[in-house]
Amino acid sequence: MNIEDLNRLNQEFRTKSPEEALLWTLDNLHPNVGLASSFGAEDVVVIDMMMRINPEARVFTLDTGRLNQETYDVMDEIRNKYNINIEVMFPNHDEVENMVRTHGMNLFYKSIDNRKLCCGVRKVHPLNRMLETLNGWITGIRSDQTQNRAGADKFELDEQHSGILKVNPIIDWKWEQVMDYIKKNNIPYNKLHDKGYPSIGCEPCTRAIKPGEDLRAGRWWWENDPQKECGLHVAHDSR
Repeated sequence: MNIEDLNRLNQEFRTKSPEEALLWTLDNLHPNVGLASSFGAEDVVVIDMMMRINPEARVFTLDTGRLNQETYDVMDEIRNKYNINIEVMFPNHDEVENMVRTHGMNLFYKSIDNRKLCCGVRKVHPLNRMLETLNGWITGIRSDQTQNRAGADKFELDEQHSGILKVNPIIDWKWEQVMDYIKKNNIPYNKLHDKGYPSIGCEPCTRAIKPGEDLRAGRWWWENDPQKECGLHVAHDSR
């Protein structure tokens, strides 16, 4: 797919539903496409949509080794509800061991560089290994989560990963739409959402947000940069 093809695809699906975007993706790329799921609210919505279209659709996750128990709980609930095989990617043992020996277990609190190193070892490198085997990947990102994601489209060419297709079916949804879909369809979700966690990452790097705070304020809360990312999603020009 080239840029012209991509532009035509985005134009065609600009006003179409997430389900229609997923139907096109699975019809054209399955089994060489998968959803990268952290089992947050957005991802369980996309999983439900995918399973209605193709029960054999692939879902993979990055187990950093530092996740909340609630995340493992909802992972099992989703597995049981949809009878799916969740493909779990773990970080490289030697990389984790060397990082912790050199910088300590909680290195991410010491500097932004350390935090990015930890995200790289525990998340980005396992993602890269998976994407090397695929022709496309699906995400649950939304454009109002960060200014960086405001520039994303439903269909993108992921230049970070050999130009494979990246599909963001609910990019134009709001948080309220996500939670409404979960409630209406009785989808298992991470119980931390009920405790003030709209965005959930690793346990030591995520806290509940305070009233009036941005939805992602609880991620790496000790950093001041409003455009905090872990490196899984590339920067976009603002729309």
